[in-house]
Amino acid sequence: MLRTFGGWAALAAVLMVALAGPASTDEAPKRGGTLTYMIPADGPPSFDAQREETYATIHSAAPYYSTLIRANPMEPGSPDLVCDLCTEMPKPTDDGKTWAFKLRQNVKFADGQPLTSADVLASWKKIIWPPEGTVSPRASNFVMVDSVDAPDAYTVVFHLKFATDAFLPALADPYAWIYSKAKLDQDIHWYEKNIDGTGPFKFVKYETGQSIEGVRNPDYFRTGLPYLDGIKGIFADKQVTRVEAIKSDQAAIEFRGFPPTVRDELKAALGDKIDVQTSDWNCGGLITPNHKRKPFDDPRVRRALTLAIDRWGSAADLSKIAIVHTVGGLTYPGSPLAPTKDELQQIAGFWPDIEKSRAEAKRLLKEAGQENLSFTLLNRSTDQPYKYYGIWVVDQWSKIGVKVTQRVLPTGPWFAAMRAEDFDMTVEGNCQNVVNPLADVGKYLPHAISEGNYGNFDDQHEIDLYNAMLRELDKTKQKQKLLEFNKYVLDDQAHGIFLLWWQRIVPYRAYVKGWKIGPSHYVNQDLATVWLDK
Repeated sequence: MLRTFGGWAALAAVLMVALAGPASTDEAPKRGGTLTYMIPADGPPSFDAQREETYATIHSAAPYYSTLIRANPMEPGSPDLVCDLCTEMPKPTDDGKTWAFKLRQNVKFADGQPLTSADVLASWKKIIWPPEGTVSPRASNFVMVDSVDAPDAYTVVFHLKFATDAFLPALADPYAWIYSKAKLDQDIHWYEKNIDGTGPFKFVKYETGQSIEGVRNPDYFRTGLPYLDGIKGIFADKQVTRVEAIKSDQAAIEFRGFPPTVRDELKAALGDKIDVQTSDWNCGGLITPNHKRKPFDDPRVRRALTLAIDRWGSAADLSKIAIVHTVGGLTYPGSPLAPTKDELQQIAGFWPDIEKSRAEAKRLLKEAGQENLSFTLLNRSTDQPYKYYGIWVVDQWSKIGVKVTQRVLPTGPWFAAMRAEDFDMTVEGNCQNVVNPLADVGKYLPHAISEGNYGNFDDQHEIDLYNAMLRELDKTKQKQKLLEFNKYVLDDQAHGIFLLWWQRIVPYRAYVKGWKIGPSHYVNQDLATVWLDK
């Protein structure tokens, strides 16, 4: 199973753009110093990564936590998954349905309590089967899990209902922080406002909407790490503020990514004081209709709105100013499981003739009695790429006579509005981590299965398509089932309106060493291997 996953993931790694920054693996790391970095948000909705979906939480608090397994920090774009809290990657038994992980025995939480299998078990049960009153947006990634148990203090065993290529990369989820069972038993919501992990750094303080700081964890289980004395994340939701901070050396890096214009601006201003790393990004823009609000309960209206958007004609120009790049469907374009261009152009919204597409959109609106459709589009206040997505689609919809105004909210209230079903349509994204095409499309399943879907609809046929695809081990049949799923979600029902895939460009101060870019801004963010060479 690992080898078959590695086949396409290795190809995706080959497709990554060459790194512009010098490799640091052949340099001797230096200890000390504080890394100051920018976080492009006004703060996280909460500190509980198990319930959140935003980089604002990951970039704020990932350095204070550990996971069971993870992407290789030295090659985060490769299929090489490695242990974090486990001692070695296991081989499955029972025809691929049983996975037993042995745990390290020298791990302590920041409060000094030792980590055991009870903590790992409690954390994963919360992720896979969230208790009443909690949410777990990625629970749908683990529909193959039948049970999890801990036969002794340092062993955790996952029992699957069926063998699937999707399980192991799903387990490497960087949001799957391991929490203290004692804290969860005390208050299942404790981690939303508090931090206590086993990561390379210890939390020091959080100034709401301003900054978050930590220091080296002297009890960290990886000998010699981290190299830094401390870290400081500074929140700033405006791009101009973040760029100026890096230009003036008040901060060294922003891990999420900038558009090409910022890369060029920083290189022009600072020359060889700036290095750049670039990668394809496992992140795509999405418009989600609220099916509970009329007329968005009508698939003809939803389909008309996707048909109006000229993706092929807009991508090149948008990629010059925003962190968007590739036309594609629900499946990561770097994967051999993704639709070909010809296959994609058979799906509504991706037809090569935009005039034909818009004519059909107008016909559908007239048939649905919505020739004069107007509505409000909920959007996030983050510049890249949400601001640009919003301006773009509002203009595209005007081409078919639809009038749209935007309601732009900061990250926290934006999430709250979606969770409260307080929107007509919303701009959001499907940003995944370790590339896992089968599980990554779980975002588009009905809310009863995927708590990260805000469309508010039921669709058993879609669930059936997904379940059949997840159980398929033959790669050729997997691709065909994924194509069928793409067409059903994007065309037949238009449950979501996919926009464009992103490109990750990270310019940073050249004295920052030991960090490698990956196809996700969620992976490789514990900062244990980062060091400074000033």
